[in-house]
Amino acid sequence: MSNTPIKYFINPEVKVENNAVEELHRLLEVNETIVTLQKHSPDYFDDQDAGVLEVAITPDFHKGSGIPVGTTLFTRGFVLPQAIGNDINCGMRLYVTDLREEQIRTNLDAIERNVRHVFFEGGRNIPMTRQMREKMFKEGLIGILDSHKEANGEGIWRYYNEKQQELDLNHVNKMGSFIAESTIGLDDFLGPAELSRDAQIGSLGGGNHFFEIQVVKKVHQGSIASQWGLKEGQVVLMIHTGSVSIGYNSGAWIKEMLKKMYPTSLKHPDNGMYPLPLSERFEPQWRMFWSLLYNAANFAFANRLMLGLMMYKSISDVLGDFEHRLLYDAPHNYLWEEQLEQVGGFLHRKGSCTAKSAEQMMGTPFQYTGEPVFIPGSMGSHSFILAGLGNRDSLFSASHGAGRALSRGDAVKVDDDRFREFLANFRVINPIDPKRADLRGRSDILKKWEEELKKEAPYAYKDITPVIQSHVDHGMAEIVAEVAPIATVKG
Repeated sequence: MSNTPIKYFINPEVKVENNAVEELHRLLEVNETIVTLQKHSPDYFDDQDAGVLEVAITPDFHKGSGIPVGTTLFTRGFVLPQAIGNDINCGMRLYVTDLREEQIRTNLDAIERNVRHVFFEGGRNIPMTRQMREKMFKEGLIGILDSHKEANGEGIWRYYNEKQQELDLNHVNKMGSFIAESTIGLDDFLGPAELSRDAQIGSLGGGNHFFEIQVVKKVHQGSIASQWGLKEGQVVLMIHTGSVSIGYNSGAWIKEMLKKMYPTSLKHPDNGMYPLPLSERFEPQWRMFWSLLYNAANFAFANRLMLGLMMYKSISDVLGDFEHRLLYDAPHNYLWEEQLEQVGGFLHRKGSCTAKSAEQMMGTPFQYTGEPVFIPGSMGSHSFILAGLGNRDSLFSASHGAGRALSRGDAVKVDDDRFREFLANFRVINPIDPKRADLRGRSDILKKWEEELKKEAPYAYKDITPVIQSHVDHGMAEIVAEVAPIATVKG
């Protein structure tokens, strides 16, 4: 068993599953892999003290796929690409509007029709040239800012305000822009020189991804809420998604590269985790990794931006123009180079938000408030907007949700009465409209629709209240506002 210190930031009321703990300990066998590699090839790592130095566990901790969700690692001398998953830069974006709850509720049927058309029925209309896509992959939101005029204001670009987007860069982690050397494995996606449309940009993806129209129900911290423009009764728009298939493309390239690097005379790691050393010997692989990572991360930032514009179109076509101001956008599946007590290393986050203090956010719009943290509850339940407190022991981390209580397979088996009660009290907008007359005889389609919703229904997740209280009690973040769903868009 690894001797890496593991710190849990979880109150007793939050259940911790044994299978998540077991998965974490299997992951930390990477330290044994490092020792094996050093014995086999002394120059494999430039830093002979390479290893996982610290682990912090957030309150939404639960089993994942190779690494538990709610895990933050600090490594020295190497990165562990698989520790952030394939949905690279899965993250959250939140817009503050000047709309009131009643404006949405009284027009919800019309808004739902627009959302379904724009999000799922070919109405997104995001034309891009090859150069625009290349700039997006290589430079992120700054690349889009520099190249957007090539779209001539067509389609969704009609809603792209250059001046506002430039200001918004300060409201995105790392300005939503990582500078990549190249685009690897993306030639087909880059498309032709002239304007064309693709199926990826502006897509929510599946699983627990969503776009939610919410209302601020309660302000807990008036001073910060005022600085962030949050008031009770106000509508906000919350997005949770990532790099979708682009991230999986990068992940596949990275995993293949790591396997090829591994010495052929050694047995491959039982946990399937391959370290990528910070090493002169592997400089080409190191550079390739960062390009692949940055391509996917930049796409995810752009994807959330486009989804925000798509929702603006969907609502404004019904209600007219409205204020649509970005509060913050940040990843919870990513890794950053970090200096902790004069030790240089890498922070890996899998389903954990960055929650830095006001002091750590100096030079940003959040230098007097701390970093915004968005923790959604399960579909249909309240979500929370918090401000980071920069807890060093937690590696400046917070949860990215409530955490699953049931696997997706078990959630499908829950009795229908409980599911019907949920549907009766909540508006879900997804590609299938079960009220359509032509679907009444299609039990196969309706059954599939029902199963997909059951996987993400409220009873599949832990209660959000003790999860949030854990953050308060452990000094990770303070509650700013509580928001409730009006409607949720699911892919």
